[in-house]
Amino acid sequence: MKTLLSTLIACAALQAAAAECIVPSKPGGAMDLTCKLAREGLKGEADAPALRLSYLPGGIGAVAWHSMAAQRGSEKDTLVAFSGGSLLNLAQGKFGKASANDVRWVAALGADYGMIAVRSDSAFRHLADLLDALRRQPEKVLIGVSGTIGSQDWMKMALLARGAGIDPKVLRFVALEGGGEAFTAMHANHVQVVSGDASEATLYAGAGKVRVLAVLSEQRLPGVLSLAPTAREQGVDVVWPIIRGVWMGPKVADAEYQRWVGSFERMTSNPDFSRLRAAHGLYPFTLTGQALTDYIHKAVADYNRQARQFKLIR
Repeated sequence: MKTLLSTLIACAALQAAAAECIVPSKPGGAMDLTCKLAREGLKGEADAPALRLSYLPGGIGAVAWHSMAAQRGSEKDTLVAFSGGSLLNLAQGKFGKASANDVRWVAALGADYGMIAVRSDSAFRHLADLLDALRRQPEKVLIGVSGTIGSQDWMKMALLARGAGIDPKVLRFVALEGGGEAFTAMHANHVQVVSGDASEATLYAGAGKVRVLAVLSEQRLPGVLSLAPTAREQGVDVVWPIIRGVWMGPKVADAEYQRWVGSFERMTSNPDFSRLRAAHGLYPFTLTGQALTDYIHKAVADYNRQARQFKLIR
């Protein structure tokens, strides 16, 4: 009995000491991947506590944002994953009156890129096949995206359509909660196309379940997606980079914030981190602390200008 009690007490103490990384979506998507990368990378940092994952989906990140910013803003060991999509939502007013000043930006862990995928048995073998179908019968092609109109997945497909002379208003989108749910819907044939992220596609492409029609990068990506052509080389000049990282609540003390910034600086400068980042389907892009905060403010302003082109600002 004493042994069991001691074990339970030890487990409870360990859980209490563990830090938390909140995934603001359902399991299986790129936000999930970001927290898992942080957890694995921090294992080698002596001053960093173990990182446990929790899931707080809803509103394409809005629930997690408001929960942390308003109710849990002083938690010193709680991180929240973010992406370029989070910044796009901020730029469009999808988080209400929230702004980039409402949280503390800790670290960007890597870069991702947009991509367009179909099932491996799809009749769409190239991006041109999909675009031709969207010109002829757009109502027959359901496109799975994480989020609603104006989300970054919506924007990727809208930009591709516009670049090919197709009015984005005729496209049929199915709003889903995260990339994992979008790929699940495609495998069940509820949607025929997924507009998502390269990191998500690497989870499925290696198993031969999906065909990536285009990656939205400047040049072809290494690794699992090395054979996937860019949209540019197929005649549609669309590039969509996505940063991935973590933030903290606005009331975290400076000393605690800087402790986390320092942990991530050491983690990302470790030579082993490059291998770990690549294994998680991400590409080099690292910023921390004030440098990341400055980047975030510029990115939100850029997204705001882009969103205005589609008349998406609330």
